[in-house]
Amino acid sequence: MKERTAQMRWEAHTQGPLLGLAVAFGLAYAVPIVAPDARPWVHQLCQAVEWVVWGAFACDYLVRLTLAPYKRLFVRKHPLDLLAVLLPMVQPLRLLRVVATLLLVGRRARMAPQITLTTYVAGAVVGLMMFGSLAVLHVERNAPDGNIKTLGDAVWWSFTTMTTVGYGDHAPTTGLGRVLAVGLMLSGIALLGVVTANIAAWFIGRFERDDAEERHQTALLEALTVEVRELRAEVARLSDPTAVPTQKGSPQGTP
Repeated sequence: MKERTAQMRWEAHTQGPLLGLAVAFGLAYAVPIVAPDARPWVHQLCQAVEWVVWGAFACDYLVRLTLAPYKRLFVRKHPLDLLAVLLPMVQPLRLLRVVATLLLVGRRARMAPQITLTTYVAGAVVGLMMFGSLAVLHVERNAPDGNIKTLGDAVWWSFTTMTTVGYGDHAPTTGLGRVLAVGLMLSGIALLGVVTANIAAWFIGRFERDDAEERHQTALLEALTVEVRELRAEVARLSDPTAVPTQKGSPQGTP
């Protein structure tokens, strides 16, 4: 119980700093792509920030694993976290660091009690669109037959890909770019499904509340109708001159 409490305290205390590091990671990833002609030290600083942020999330996973009362159960319940920690170590590609950090950030964001489903879905859509645009621009910008050359082209492509519209005016031509397109399409379908389910659940809940209120009002009207009938019957009995009053403790009609 103490270990579980310590794990919960750790997660509560590190939630804000880790999300702040995630924002720093996004800036460090975006700057070299948006400004490829920046000075070399800028690129080196951004690369260092990326590794530091990934390392912070990896340390967070290791600390949570250490504080977990059941280590094997923790690993089985967090397979994506473990994959995100190990992936950049297997093949130190920049894109894998992006995927790993996004997985870790998404996991910690879902654990935050103050983050609602709507906020999480909106953040996921914006994050995927941003990183998808930057990643495909980084991959396709120097491709011989590529047609995604500017950030505007990349954002437009990400938007049409996530919504599964696919106009075809911009499309990746490299293998890695097409892998990114597949991942973005699957993510877009999943997020749109969550949004649709959330809207449907809201309407169903609203209809159920309206139906319950209508049933409550119907029950009140029925009870009021019964009371009115009883009052009418009592008034009719009292106004009838032939009615014989009854006395307590004696049979009806006894003087």
